Amino acid sequence: MSNDITTLQEARYTWGGDEFLFVEVSEAMSLAANFKVMTIASRLSAADLPGVVDVCPANASLLVRFDPDVLPPSDLEETVRSIERDLTHHQQQALETRIIEVPIWYDDPFTAEVAKRFREGFHQEPDGTDIDYAAKVNNLKDAAEFIQRHHEQPWLVSMVGFVAGLPFLFQLVEREKQLEVPKYLSPRTDTPKLTVGHGGCFGCIYSVRGAGGYQMFGVAAAPIFDPAQALDDFKDFMVFFRPGDIVKFKPVTEAEYNGIQEQIAAGTFRYRQAPVTFELSRALADPESFNQELMEALNGI
Repeated sequence: MSNDITTLQEARYTWGGDEFLFVEVSEAMSLAANFKVMTIASRLSAADLPGVVDVCPANASLLVRFDPDVLPPSDLEETVRSIERDLTHHQQQALETRIIEVPIWYDDPFTAEVAKRFREGFHQEPDGTDIDYAAKVNNLKDAAEFIQRHHEQPWLVSMVGFVAGLPFLFQLVEREKQLEVPKYLSPRTDTPKLTVGHGGCFGCIYSVRGAGGYQMFGVAAAPIFDPAQALDDFKDFMVFFRPGDIVKFKPVTEAEYNGIQEQIAAGTFRYRQAPVTFELSRALADPESFNQELMEALNGI
């Protein structure tokens, strides 16, 4: 893994028709590459260039949609290249973001019922559960140890997409401690809404019910996509997560899950969240200590 932005090679710039600029920071996902993507996207958005329609950051790249009748392509490319050059010459790399506590009911009945319907021919181990399989392939003692490893350290929202509001999550730990689980052998045609899934080294939360191939570990207790914008957390936008968010999963019991459903029905549920500064150098140098500092920001909420 690259140690910081300054060690990454120059991004590759390509065009998609007349309206899209594609910036490939790296061929592989890394914390440094994703941080560079998010920083370029943030600075480009803040520049508020006339003609820029949308800036879409991904795991190791970003796509910029623009109006060439308003913004000449050469001007857009030079602006992005200038941002990239500026990043390369600065060792101190920080991002103002937030840490969010996300309640999860692990080993829930909803994903368990779906998993039973998609075992034979779909899963590597038809007789087991997704969590048991995940514990096995990560050389952990049992499902309980896997669940603990899954929630004890925070995750970075590396991108949002695939379906509306779905966050891809990358755990902020050393590479040798990354939880890695293969996807299903064949995709399911059903996945419960708000399923907490995992494929490769990425976690996710399925924002809506639908097809999926990630291993299923539980369900999030609160919505992450709210087209009606009924809850206060969605008053500005129907999608809750933003690239660069830090997520701390919190295990909840069935009773606690049901209590959250009552709050949602009453319109009173709010996510616990706090502003934090994410410093790339500290996250790479000593992730456990830095993670503890990030998580402590939630204590006063």
